[in-house]
Amino acid sequence: MGRLFPLFVLLDIALIVVALIDCLSSDESDIRALPKVIWVFLILLFAPIGPIVWFVAGRPQRTAQARNTWAPGSGFPEATRPRRPVAPDDDPEFLRDIAKSRKNDDEMFQRWEEDLRRREDELRRKQQGDDGPAKDG
Repeated sequence: MGRLFPLFVLLDIALIVVALIDCLSSDESDIRALPKVIWVFLILLFAPIGPIVWFVAGRPQRTAQARNTWAPGSGFPEATRPRRPVAPDDDPEFLRDIAKSRKNDDEMFQRWEEDLRRREDELRRKQQGDDGPAKDG
């Protein structure tokens, strides 16, 4: 009997851990008979009876249909259904943003070119003004 005692202790700990994980991962609304907090206390304080009672009386019932089959479209309400990502070339908002960005870039490029031409003209005038009197003298 002394040799079996450690085995029973390990079995009890495993049963507590599995029941506790199952209880904590279950939705509060699906749990039967008692609130989740009370089930956690029962599982922890009344081992090994608490975990056994959890599996018999508290664990959410799983229907055969929910376990074996999945019906497409039954997982999410339409409003919260995840949308498939749209390719950038098919997304009108993305294309609008690209067109707007391109227009802004073209305008900025034109301003830079105008500024560069203006500075080059000023530099030429300045050099011609400096070179003019030096050649005469």
